[in-house]
Amino acid sequence: MAMPIGASALALHAKAWTLDEVLALPEDEGYRAELIDGAVHVSPAPGLAHQRVLQRLQLALIDAAPPQFEVLPGINVVLNGCRLLIPDLAVINAPGLDAVCCTADELVLAVEVISPSSRVYDNAAKRQLYAEADVPFLMVVDPDTDPVSAIAYELRGDEYREMARSRRGVLRLDLPFAARVDFTRSGR
Repeated sequence: MAMPIGASALALHAKAWTLDEVLALPEDEGYRAELIDGAVHVSPAPGLAHQRVLQRLQLALIDAAPPQFEVLPGINVVLNGCRLLIPDLAVINAPGLDAVCCTADELVLAVEVISPSSRVYDNAAKRQLYAEADVPFLMVVDPDTDPVSAIAYELRGDEYREMARSRRGVLRLDLPFAARVDFTRSGR
């Protein structure tokens, strides 16, 4: 049985965390626990502005995604066999996958919506980790700009290169499939 994750539970864990230990943590605690090289990185559940931007993006990508892709929010992704990240939104190439996690080779696009507490983590650390795992596409969305800004990247070699940038709150993608996301709309 998994114990609740709190400061005391983290402090009592004297050795490096394993993937199995992190996956055994309870799901309903209102946080996200990611694993990087034996260390657990815990972040609070996203706020409402973050969720609204995420929903708008998810709906646009679901509408545009061809049948060989599936768009899912907040899934576990195992990178390089021992790291676990939870992108805010994922496009995978295994529609209908029934598993606790997907692997980096099933992840086509990782989307990170920046939160005030995760700006450096999302822009630097996660970007590097996705690149090391050969995730083909990454998108970083900043809901704190007016209008919301988004940059999509394509992995070229061992680093990401910008391939699309939102203009006046609208992002147009060609890869991994054609899509248009209007972050300025209040509804669908």
